[in-house]
Amino acid sequence: MITGGAGFIGSNLTDRLLAEGHDVEVVDDLSSGSLTNLSEARRVGKRKFSFHRLDIKTRAVTDLIASRKPEIVIHLAAQTDVKTSIDNPIFDANTNIIGTLNVLEGCVKAKVKKIIFAASAAIYGDPQTLPIREGHPMIPLSNYGVSKKVIIDYLNCYRNMYDLEFVALVLSNVYGPRQSFSNEGGAIAKFASLMISRERPTIYGDGSQTRDFIFIDDVVDAFVRSIDKGSGLAMNIGTGKQTSVQSLFDTIAKSVGYKDPPRYSDLSNGEIIDSVLDFKRAEVHIGFTPFTSFDDGIGRTVQWYKSLAK
Repeated sequence: MITGGAGFIGSNLTDRLLAEGHDVEVVDDLSSGSLTNLSEARRVGKRKFSFHRLDIKTRAVTDLIASRKPEIVIHLAAQTDVKTSIDNPIFDANTNIIGTLNVLEGCVKAKVKKIIFAASAAIYGDPQTLPIREGHPMIPLSNYGVSKKVIIDYLNCYRNMYDLEFVALVLSNVYGPRQSFSNEGGAIAKFASLMISRERPTIYGDGSQTRDFIFIDDVVDAFVRSIDKGSGLAMNIGTGKQTSVQSLFDTIAKSVGYKDPPRYSDLSNGEIIDSVLDFKRAEVHIGFTPFTSFDDGIGRTVQWYKSLAK
């Protein structure tokens, strides 16, 4: 069962799991996800795939998990926007923390074997050292980062109390086909879409700030590998490579054939300057290694956004 399975990461993961022969149930309230993302999955048929429109903020998701009794729950449903978390911290906490507790309670009742959680590099805050390793202090700069950190504490607690195994994948900035503007790390989606429509994108900050951009296929691979491995661990999932936002802009502009310079604006509150993740723990424990080059990932992503513009 995948919560948030109609979203960017969730739908790509659903397609991969179905292709490998798994039965998949998706839970999504469609507030940011889309049934269009699940068009391939829905063609598989109800015997292997089912969809449940539910809000994780309600106890209905607890009852659903308890009744359906999935072996594995992959928990992706979340409020992922940093600015929203600062402007509306109650909504952020209700979605990310209370929503996760509803999912965890369902897992306990259903005797789920393992829950795999999508955490975020935002848990670390402003890095003291680079690349960031899992032992780095967790001092989030945003309510979003706090909520993701707290959930890892809950996962450890439920493991100790109820023997519910977990894996927490701490994701860097994920990009690729099906990503919407509103996703955390959605700069690539915004830049590509605006450039294709010949509108000027905005860079927040001077463009020198860096991120660790990882392609969706690599992230999906990490989730699949975590089904049978890595229990009880939080593991970074990234490329170990820093890319500046200005360099990102230039790479997309070259791919699109866009000539104009960007606009520049002030950085938002809660945004860090530099981030890059060390993924050696995931390499050791689940055999994860990113396999998509940045240029290839950007090229495939741009082609997908071009197909939408036709």
